[in-house]
Amino acid sequence: MRTFTIGTGAVGCGTARDLSGEGSVRHGWRKHGWRKHGWPPRPPSAEPSPTLEVTETRRRRRRSRDKSREPTPEEVAYEEARRLAERKLAFIAHLVPYMFVCTFLLFVTRSLFVTTIVGLAWGVGLASHFFKAFVEPELRRKWIQREVEGRVQNTVSQQRRALEGQQRRSLEELSASIAHEIRNPITAAKSLLQQMGEDPASSENVEYAQVALEELDRVERSISHLLRYAREEDMVVEPIRLSEVLEGAVESFRERLAKLGVDVRPTLDADGEMEGDAEKLRRVLINLIGNALDAFEESGTENPCLDVGLGENLAGNEVWLRLKDNGPGVDDETQAKMFRPFYTSKSNGTGLGLAISKKLVDAHGGTIEVHSAPGQGSEFVLTFPRRLPTPEVSA
Repeated sequence: MRTFTIGTGAVGCGTARDLSGEGSVRHGWRKHGWRKHGWPPRPPSAEPSPTLEVTETRRRRRRSRDKSREPTPEEVAYEEARRLAERKLAFIAHLVPYMFVCTFLLFVTRSLFVTTIVGLAWGVGLASHFFKAFVEPELRRKWIQREVEGRVQNTVSQQRRALEGQQRRSLEELSASIAHEIRNPITAAKSLLQQMGEDPASSENVEYAQVALEELDRVERSISHLLRYAREEDMVVEPIRLSEVLEGAVESFRERLAKLGVDVRPTLDADGEMEGDAEKLRRVLINLIGNALDAFEESGTENPCLDVGLGENLAGNEVWLRLKDNGPGVDDETQAKMFRPFYTSKSNGTGLGLAISKKLVDAHGGTIEVHSAPGQGSEFVLTFPRRLPTPEVSA
């Protein structure tokens, strides 16, 4: 059996000697390598280990993330209940020694006066604990509820007044537009008829009568569009393919497309299966395509083209349709007003086509957006849900 002793050398270094006489342990370790046998031990490093640094960094980030995160309603309710329970426990922890001390004083001193004085002096703090544990939460809840109800009522009243004012202004604008749209053609027709009455034998009466009839047709068309816009039409909802609806709308303009030399470039990435009213969506597309052709014709666009796209979103729960032309385009002011009733930039338009189209798109739970700039054409993007939301049935 070997025994070792550690001695101190001249320079203060520890040396190991083999007392059994079988050789120097230091020599053997030098031969096979100090570090291999783990000697001498490494001095403790002042630097924290990388693993501890990473762990501490993660903890700090987690704490910072927890502080910045908005608590959920369940967490808020739990925290409130925890605080309330702690207050009640604190009251009970205060009440027990209070009762014990009062009983002890009454038993030892046998003096009701001394016990009452001590009880009243100590009871102030006990009453404060009772108020905070049982009375304060209920009062706070009632006062907060009363304040919130008052503020909500004031806010709702303000919103109602603002909405009523907005609706009143919209109705005034609509009434003015209707009066303007109907009064002007009637005034023109009346003037023509007066001229015809002043000179019944005039050769121009035939032309006057034709113009008067055109103005009256314009009034009739405006009233018809207005009734269609105001009437709540029943929808025949069924599974449809938007690609077939689009094909039917484009087919109705075949002759006019050929006459204007419009290049229709379809890019159909999906069939556009959805739930909806095919006839009403066809009216929407006919109005949009017709507006593009009117713009081509009025501006004299060279090499007119109409890009038609159809596809679905990545989730597969929405269908989108895109109509883009290379016509004259419109400015921002026109884009902001084009869906208003009776607003039109065309000389013979009623100003209700886009308003009706937007109403029909809204009825399908969809959206319609326009992107345009003068000289860069116009692009309309329609988005529809694949499945119409089921209306809630009230009990």
